[in-house]
Amino acid sequence: MTSLHADEAFLGHYQLSHDPFAPRVPGFKFFPAQRKPVLGQLHHLARYSQLLLVVTGPQGSGKTLLRQALVASTNKQSVQSVVVSARGAGDAAGMLRQVAQALNVEQAEIGAILAQVVQLALTGQEVYLLVDDAEQLDESALEALLALAAGAPEGRPHVFLFGESSLIAQLEALTLEEERFHVIELQPYTEEETREYLDQRLEGAGRGIELFTADQISDIHESSDGWPGTINQVARDAMIEAMIASRSAVKRPSMGFNMPKKHVLAISAVVVVAVAAAWLMPGRSKAPTTGAPANEQAQLPLGQGTPQPDSGGAPSVEFAGNSQPMPLPLVGNSQPVMRGPLAEAAGGITEGDDGVPVEGSSATPPTVTTTAPPAGVQPGPAPTPAAKPVPAPTQVATAKPAPAPVAKPAPAPAKPAVAVKPAEKPVTVAKAAGGSWYAGQAPGNYVVQILGTSSESAAQSFVKEQGGEYRYFKKVLNGKPLYVITYGSFANRDAAVTAIKALPAKVQAGKPWPRTVASVQQELATTR
Repeated sequence: MTSLHADEAFLGHYQLSHDPFAPRVPGFKFFPAQRKPVLGQLHHLARYSQLLLVVTGPQGSGKTLLRQALVASTNKQSVQSVVVSARGAGDAAGMLRQVAQALNVEQAEIGAILAQVVQLALTGQEVYLLVDDAEQLDESALEALLALAAGAPEGRPHVFLFGESSLIAQLEALTLEEERFHVIELQPYTEEETREYLDQRLEGAGRGIELFTADQISDIHESSDGWPGTINQVARDAMIEAMIASRSAVKRPSMGFNMPKKHVLAISAVVVVAVAAAWLMPGRSKAPTTGAPANEQAQLPLGQGTPQPDSGGAPSVEFAGNSQPMPLPLVGNSQPVMRGPLAEAAGGITEGDDGVPVEGSSATPPTVTTTAPPAGVQPGPAPTPAAKPVPAPTQVATAKPAPAPVAKPAPAPAKPAVAVKPAEKPVTVAKAAGGSWYAGQAPGNYVVQILGTSSESAAQSFVKEQGGEYRYFKKVLNGKPLYVITYGSFANRDAAVTAIKALPAKVQAGKPWPRTVASVQQELATTR
């Protein structure tokens, strides 16, 4: 896992004092029962055998822990332990330089080192030479170590190599059929040892094995094959997935669909228009003047009914051929006519605190009414009415006014006053975040997790730079998006581990690790 997962949210959720599954935990001294016979065998062979001793196991099998136990269990008065690493110094010169420096020898040569070993033997001290990451030694370094292990008649160092199984083939090519080394292969933990290992790791961080169920412990053991280094990775991943699942159960995402803000505003405007229409809807109109239509309604384009100073601020309409604007009062029984297409109601809305358009804003749809002109005034041609007017009865004194017809809304103009900008198409990014590819993979397959980042642009840049089989998906951690980059798709875990070794050095520096496609699919399902 990346260090991004071991953050305060992870530690706080489980109330841990530190990450219990970090590679190096201070004070951690778990040593399973099956390793004790191996430790005793190493001490026995160092005393009675003349062979170089090789301890092998896959990465994360506990070789370093066994080497530490070997050093800790020696008698410091009679044994001087020299620990060197093959990383960065895998040739004979680099190896001999480290040994000579530890033994205070000026010349980094086999003869000078053996002479110092003999001098220490005369004083009752033995030399244990322990080499970590020995699979990285080249042929010259292995030959030098075989020569040191053979030693001189007066004394020799006891050489221990700790490395992966590929080291055996290198030694066999050098020694041919001659027996010059002895191999001890480490065995994986049993399920009970896995449980004890998890318990001690969690206890050191302030909690206990109760954080895992029996089924989870069995799954961790099966997924890790019992190797402690992989147990750390799988157990941490299981805890994080459980944390995400528990938080999702408390805060379930809304089951509704999210609408764009502009659509919400458009719907709000339509609701406001409907409420205003219902509020302003009048009763019956007054009796019309003789010879004049009972009610006359005019369709007006937006923006032409401007208030005039002499009309008391009321909106007015000028008819062609009439020099005097006619006031349009919004009182009495005249019926309003709604104006403006839906597109105008949707765009440019100015809202107050309660979400209703502010009076006087450009978004407020104008409400226009007209009354019949005074007798003797010939109105000019009016715009096309929304509904055909009903003529008044000839007997004004005795006839009742006809009910005003309900006006149909005016059709939307060809070019709305406010153009709604179409939504831009999302930019398609190659191998973008999403579960389509992962959903199509077999759950039993493995991918290699490279890293996690909170920046999607960083994930895109990494995938674009590396190319090939790199891709990423989006998950949610502590309420924030996390973009996880993976590599490839493999039929089993061994194939994924082999692929990790072939990755570029800078990618391997982030400690990539194999995980099942099923675990990715579960995270994607939780994120939805």
